[in-house]
Amino acid sequence: MTTRREEIDVETADGVAHAWIHREAKAPRAAVLFYTDAFGVRPSMHEMAARLARLGYLVLLPDVFYRAREFPPFDAATVWSDPPERERLTALLRSLTPERMAVDAGAYLGAIAAQRGVREDRVGVTGYCMGGRLSFLTAALHPDRVRAAAAIHAGGLVTDAADSPHRLAQRVLASLYVGVADEDRGCTPEQQGTLAAALGAAHVRYCLELYPGKKHGFAVSDHAGAYDEDAADRHWRRLESFFGETLG
Repeated sequence: MTTRREEIDVETADGVAHAWIHREAKAPRAAVLFYTDAFGVRPSMHEMAARLARLGYLVLLPDVFYRAREFPPFDAATVWSDPPERERLTALLRSLTPERMAVDAGAYLGAIAAQRGVREDRVGVTGYCMGGRLSFLTAALHPDRVRAAAAIHAGGLVTDAADSPHRLAQRVLASLYVGVADEDRGCTPEQQGTLAAALGAAHVRYCLELYPGKKHGFAVSDHAGAYDEDAADRHWRRLESFFGETLG
């Protein structure tokens, strides 16, 4: 089944974020906000957004780095071992503070709500790596607008910082799915325990699932050395079931 891809501009308090909408010909009633990993919008992300749209959702894929305007792409194979490139990428990641995400996510959710036929009470969020953190933050910062949120091999959900996402667990009203690679330094067993304790104390409906033997990036096809077809297929089955149950 084919999907349509459209381009829109989303106005925020800090400028204009370019975004793409993936949808089937039939107007969907539910929608998903899709956050990329740290390497931004590219063909693999469009392929994943289109696959999600084929499940019957309108999918909004924003350029979350719009404040940086155009910038040279990163080489995923070398960026972490190249100090100047690592710092360039880290600076972009640091720019997505909870304060900025509160503003940006509100604009993205508003753009979704403006689409024909979409029910405002049937909106979910998903994200990968960095995007998993943004997915969690969106659910916490806009609890009345997000019904379900998924974070796949997310990093930075639990840190020592005062604004660590897990400290906002009490604000989350959405159902959560967290898919964790067990060989992921960004979500260690200790951090998983802290996250689970915070969600449990806040009475959040959640599922934290471990993907044994998998690496950070297992669900994204252009993450060479980390992508795992079986794990990726498994996560798609989980998303189909999770959003099917929560977004109807």
